[in-house]
Amino acid sequence: MPIFEYSCRACGHHFEFLKLPSTQDAPKCPACQGEDLERLLSGFAMSTRELTKARVNAARKQQLGSKEYKDKQIADTEEFDHHH
Repeated sequence: MPIFEYSCRACGHHFEFLKLPSTQDAPKCPACQGEDLERLLSGFAMSTRELTKARVNAARKQQLGSKEYKDKQIADTEEFDHHH
């Protein structure tokens, strides 16, 4: 089932439209209900086990380097030291 991207010429809203086999109606802008739409060129997504692992590793690395993670580590250490 394809997902199409559109831009409304009336209000400029960009949105996606899932075309189901049972869908008979043409897409309408969810912001203004306009039907004067421009179909945009969409990229495609793909996922493999290797890509998933790479994305997870990148997200973990980003989290470990984040200020929030470092602040939590400091707070946990201070709490441990305070209670022991």
